[in-house]
Amino acid sequence: MKNVSNEIIVDVRTPEEWDFDGHAECSVNYPLDQFDDVIEKLMNFDKVIIVCRSGGRAGVAKAKLLRAGYNKVVENLGPWQNVTCKSN
Repeated sequence: MKNVSNEIIVDVRTPEEWDFDGHAECSVNYPLDQFDDVIEKLMNFDKVIIVCRSGGRAGVAKAKLLRAGYNKVVENLGPWQNVTCKSN
């Protein structure tokens, strides 16, 4: 499979969870209740990886992205702890 360099890792937990429970340094925090506002921005990426606490909210976010017409690679990675940040 082709290596996707234009990817983003989106954590859809609340800002409080992001701040107090930890997060992957290579991810961005777009809370699920604000996710619709960033879908257009996410359309510019070749791959969107979505995480949360357990995978439930990430699944909702993935469905929203697909319903909006995103037709590239989108992955629900489950808990944010599953993220492996790549070093440059």
